[in-house]
Amino acid sequence: MDIQVLGLGCSKCHLTIEMIERVAKAAGVAIEITKIESPDEIMRLGVKATPAVMIGGQIVHSGGLPSHEAVQAWLKPQTQDQTTGFLNHPTRHLFFTGKGGVGKTSLSTATALTLADAGKKVLLVSTDAASNLDEMLGIALRNTPTPVPGAPGLSVLNIDPDVAAETYRQRVIAQMEGSSTEAERATVREQLSGACTTEIASFDEFSNLLAGDAAGYDHIVFDTAPTGHTLRLLSLPKAWSGFLKGNDRGASCLGPHSGLKMQEVRFNAALAALCDPALTTIVLVARADRGALAEAARTADELRALGLNKQELVVNGVFKATAPDDSVAHALEALGQQALDGLPEALRALPQYRVPLRPFDTVGLPALRALLPDRPTPADLVPAPQADAPLSAERLDKLVDELAAAGKGLIMVMGKGGVGKTTIAAALAIGLVRRGLAVHLSTTDPAAHLAMTLDGQLPGLSVDRIDPKVETQRYIDKIMAAKGSQLNEQEKALMLEDLQSPCTEEVAVFHAFSKTVASARSAFVVLDTAPTGHSLLLMDATGAYHRQMVRAFEGQGTTHVVTPLMRLQDPAYTRIVLVTLPETTPVSQAAALQDDLRRAHIEPYAWVVNKSILATGTQDPTLLARLAGERHQMARIAHGLAQRTFVLPWTPQPPVGIQGLTHLLEA
Repeated sequence: MDIQVLGLGCSKCHLTIEMIERVAKAAGVAIEITKIESPDEIMRLGVKATPAVMIGGQIVHSGGLPSHEAVQAWLKPQTQDQTTGFLNHPTRHLFFTGKGGVGKTSLSTATALTLADAGKKVLLVSTDAASNLDEMLGIALRNTPTPVPGAPGLSVLNIDPDVAAETYRQRVIAQMEGSSTEAERATVREQLSGACTTEIASFDEFSNLLAGDAAGYDHIVFDTAPTGHTLRLLSLPKAWSGFLKGNDRGASCLGPHSGLKMQEVRFNAALAALCDPALTTIVLVARADRGALAEAARTADELRALGLNKQELVVNGVFKATAPDDSVAHALEALGQQALDGLPEALRALPQYRVPLRPFDTVGLPALRALLPDRPTPADLVPAPQADAPLSAERLDKLVDELAAAGKGLIMVMGKGGVGKTTIAAALAIGLVRRGLAVHLSTTDPAAHLAMTLDGQLPGLSVDRIDPKVETQRYIDKIMAAKGSQLNEQEKALMLEDLQSPCTEEVAVFHAFSKTVASARSAFVVLDTAPTGHSLLLMDATGAYHRQMVRAFEGQGTTHVVTPLMRLQDPAYTRIVLVTLPETTPVSQAAALQDDLRRAHIEPYAWVVNKSILATGTQDPTLLARLAGERHQMARIAHGLAQRTFVLPWTPQPPVGIQGLTHLLEA
């Protein structure tokens, strides 16, 4: 076990080290102690008083000598069977983050409800554009705190990106000097119309909560978007503060720089609150799944780099088989145990808690209250077993046949995080290559699991990703080459400074996305998209660009404009495949995504229902109880949601690699 002791070399620091070594020796625990004496490093790690002790990136002690009992507790295995750690001594801010589909919303809501039931005043905040809190709690979400009926002390707030952006625009315009002209204000409005403004406006709302707007609450519980988008959100304070520092010229999607120093103060206050272990706990949520745990480990490292060191791990939905002769159930349990046995090093030292797979969907207050406690499930939450009905759906191979008939085009695989979009996208690409077609497979997902899923190469298949950092640098180089030649060195430096704005990343990613869409004119392009909320921001940028181009060429009758949105709207050019799990939340979010696409005049081509337990024939009691919910979702999809439905059974071995993905096509 690696232990860090932080201090300036005082006698208490030496005594702390001696005590830890003595207790570890008595307990037979192998430890390695590192001393950190640099004041700058101690301050960076968020330590307010020394000596301090850090284990696994988490500060477990700060100020004075630790007790013998405390040291013993640090050296004991941290794994427990229930989520009690962050609820025993909860900090003011609790952040739930992790891979899409691991249960962040369920666990964050159950946590907020538990705290409220204990007499605390709690605000539950969703930062996910695709949140289903409204369905889970049975109330309409607003961008102001809304009390939850049946849960005294609990209120819910949804940071609505569009509302936040409009409020932000109005505030920036109001801050402009009275001497500004209407033309100048119109220019600023145009600068504040992009997707990056929506993102920073959402963070502005979020930072207000951290900096004091929620002073009347004992606890603020954040239900965040899937990992890639959350990391982007949490990195914004440093990105924007660095950009604004010493920059009081011009304007960006934040608004005029000269009027934004108060933003910098608030962003820095938000960052300080996030990095204070006495105020904020990061709850990393994962499943007993190799991919989910690997992403939790990457997230833990990236958050530590941002200064967020107080972290805990919750493994959700841990399954234990109870039917002795059910091969599916035992394979499911063994797969989960293998993932837990191979826990990444970055997670091993964190406090770990495991929540068992429950035989019910976490919708409604009774189900949410039953999620965390370590006691038997109330009988009224367990559905009565039903006779299985045959599934009216076809194999994935049939979908590949339909797609291949077009000979070329764009196939976009979309859906909620964690439903298997990357797996389905890779399988479709392999299926098309097996039919003699050239395919380009790409991803817009910041988390980028594509390479790990493919785990190999196939002639006829080219693979890449839209990497935000690479695309941003490429875009900056292009702009500097095109416009910098006419500028002197000082003007070049000023232009480069403006291009360091975090908004540049949004523009660069959109340009790369547009190029990928256009490349489907002559071959197949399969695009694995980011989780729903992030994809919708990209779609917003596509719509904004379309409107801008149409306005620019309006009245020029001989000019034919083809925008990325027009290509997405063309069913002969683009096929949208929506992926879901047969569960309430993923199906509801896929349906909401379909509605959003239809409002943009884009019609999904097919739905793929992934990891169906119903299709395996299991007889395990816990799994059978969950089948009632799956059966209901299958009926929902079949009767009105999907024009075409393809169902994939859950398989004991994850479909990873060329061979595994090929078998998936025939499942």
